[in-house]
Amino acid sequence: MNSHPLLRSAAVALALALACVGAQAQTPTGHMGASVAHYAGGLNNPRGLEFGPDGAMYVAEGGTGGSHSTVGRCRQVAPPIGPYMGSLTGGSVSRIQRGTGGQTSVHRLTTNIPSSTTSADSGSLVSGAADVAFIGNELYVLVAGGGCSHGTTRNNVILRMSLPSGAVTPVANLSAYILANPGSVVEDDFEPDGTWYSMVAYNGALYVVEPNQGLFIRVNPTTGAITRLLDFGTALGTHVVPTALARNNGRFYISNLGTFPITDGTERVWRVLSNPTRLQAVAVGTTILGLAFDPRDDAMYLLQMTSGAAEPTPGLGSIVRIRPGGGPQTIVTGLSLPTALTLGPDGALYVSNFGFGPPIPGVGEILRVTLPH
Repeated sequence: MNSHPLLRSAAVALALALACVGAQAQTPTGHMGASVAHYAGGLNNPRGLEFGPDGAMYVAEGGTGGSHSTVGRCRQVAPPIGPYMGSLTGGSVSRIQRGTGGQTSVHRLTTNIPSSTTSADSGSLVSGAADVAFIGNELYVLVAGGGCSHGTTRNNVILRMSLPSGAVTPVANLSAYILANPGSVVEDDFEPDGTWYSMVAYNGALYVVEPNQGLFIRVNPTTGAITRLLDFGTALGTHVVPTALARNNGRFYISNLGTFPITDGTERVWRVLSNPTRLQAVAVGTTILGLAFDPRDDAMYLLQMTSGAAEPTPGLGSIVRIRPGGGPQTIVTGLSLPTALTLGPDGALYVSNFGFGPPIPGVGEILRVTLPH
């Protein structure tokens, strides 16, 4: 176990308790008029999700991990998280379509994305595809399970995916960028290839958050050029582990997971001001991994991985609503290691549940949350 618990990042912190993903977890429950229903299952470590212009849902999946080692070839992630074992393939993107009768079908568009697994001592946790975003009709995929430090010869990249074939083409090399331009490095908690987490498309560009080294970048999907907008360690002077990214009313918002042990109410949602080196704290939460806004009433929704416990714990995830001028309202409890959420075109929230855990095939699911009004 890491000798300095306050230096654990997303990968390190999540690893400590997720081996119990098969443990008895609470049934997700809606509050204040919200209701929760199973939407789709059979997924492998589901992460970021978004509805496409065709009305279908697209989900990034970490996949099933790997078994190949690169020890001796490059700098490895330190124990207990590393060394990783990797695979050239296994990370996935799935298309989820709802039929006229309400049933859903899941179709994997590709499994041709690198996937990697942490050490067995840390729960054999899987990373692969991390998020998806659309620019017009073009789908882009954020890859987090690649790089030599993750046991594979395929890098962390942003991919352009052809639809409906699922063929992928790299457009930006994130591993090469972060290896040459590291962020705020914490030596006891360092992922050389990064742990890229969230991606949002805006005005023809892709915006990406990397938690481990605390970076917020912009990527030109045509040229692959990468521009650093913000280094959280420099801006805030601390290792906050930024995770979720969203855009609302002309501004970007970024929330953070934080370090561990967990202390409820110590993490933030920041509004990124016109000068991207300036951040304005606008909300408080706990272990925030997802962020969404509802344009109908400008409500903010925070996805909290765990609250009420010192370490990540299945069954203790929640969704909190914050309306303008109001305080936090917990509308869903009982989530198990949720990783992302999005607002659907039907006005419901969709949540990746059991999104971070050991490589047990098919335990991940998407939940649909009907919102109270």
